[in-house]
Amino acid sequence: MDLAFTPEEQAFREEIRAWVRANLPADISHKVHNALRLTRDDMQRWAKILGKKGWLGHGWPKEFGGPGWNAVQKHLFEEECALAGAPRVVPFGPVMVAPVIMAFGTPEQQKRFLPGIASGEVWWSQGYSEPGSGSDLASVKCRAERQGDKYIVNGQKTWTTLGQYGEWIFCLVRTSNEGKPQTGISFLLVDMKSPGVTVRPIVLLDGEAEVNEVWFDNVEVPAENLIGEENKGWTYAKHLLSHERTNIADVNRAKRELERLKRIAKAEGVYDDQRFRDEIAKLEVDVVALEMLVLRVLSAEKSGKNSLDIAGLLKIRGSEIQQRYSELMMLAAGPFSLPFIEEAMEAGWQGDFPGGLAGDAPLASTYFNLRKTTIYGGSNEVQRNIVSQVVLG
Repeated sequence: MDLAFTPEEQAFREEIRAWVRANLPADISHKVHNALRLTRDDMQRWAKILGKKGWLGHGWPKEFGGPGWNAVQKHLFEEECALAGAPRVVPFGPVMVAPVIMAFGTPEQQKRFLPGIASGEVWWSQGYSEPGSGSDLASVKCRAERQGDKYIVNGQKTWTTLGQYGEWIFCLVRTSNEGKPQTGISFLLVDMKSPGVTVRPIVLLDGEAEVNEVWFDNVEVPAENLIGEENKGWTYAKHLLSHERTNIADVNRAKRELERLKRIAKAEGVYDDQRFRDEIAKLEVDVVALEMLVLRVLSAEKSGKNSLDIAGLLKIRGSEIQQRYSELMMLAAGPFSLPFIEEAMEAGWQGDFPGGLAGDAPLASTYFNLRKTTIYGGSNEVQRNIVSQVVLG
């Protein structure tokens, strides 16, 4: 196992770093480094810049218009983007549904859907969770009934991240009640502009509507939008989730936020407190350990070995680290992290406290928002059960 980067890989990193510095808009980078709200236009603008370069689908093979990078190159690209302050690529199109379409879609579906994903023109949403089906996705009830050359979809999805911006949504729908629950699920692509689709925002603790309910009331979906075979959607869903949980670990953002934590601690005068420094040190050890785990997977892939089946473990540790650094940032700023009004955070308002820094304003909001990480993508409790079965036997 070789965790050192080769000279060629280091040169590749420098090439990526130079390009990102030259093309990442400064206003977007400022927002990311200070955890200020990113608008749809901000995220879409960066996606289209990457799309024009051919790098929005940076994990795609060349035959589908991607750069054909290996696992190490993909990692270095993601790391340089994160450290530069680039927004995290909204994963639902390029990272999640695109690999499913590549692996299981027809040539016609690939030709129809992949170009819009690669360019950043089309915004995709994920329709997996339901009010009674979160970690237990096999229990989904949203139903699709075949009628001739179309499906009639009825039901509800929830926690649909950024669904208010969605133009298309990929859904797990129930097409049969026979046999095991997993055997009656299909994978359907739905135009969110279709009559009968209703999106209702869910306002969270931080005042944002990051997640949504999506309702389907007799929505007509052409049968040609079915991916693969009917009732085989569980296979495709598992293929997608392996991409999602690895992506959720987000070690590169953790490295960037660790440096931000140190900046805040120094600015607020708590960096010299030995106990607080101990907490930062423990977090840094965890971040380095997570990075080593990711590099072990990359090393296995690069050498042609079977990569470690540890997507669940990456998700567990990555999500816990995100919660920890947000907590330490808020503790470092103390009362200066209190502003919790959307407009106030945008303006950097610090209330009646003298000496507060503009970067402190969003800290409480970030802390509350990241309570979600140990629940989404399959709760950590469920992931630990999966890891114990797969890794420990």
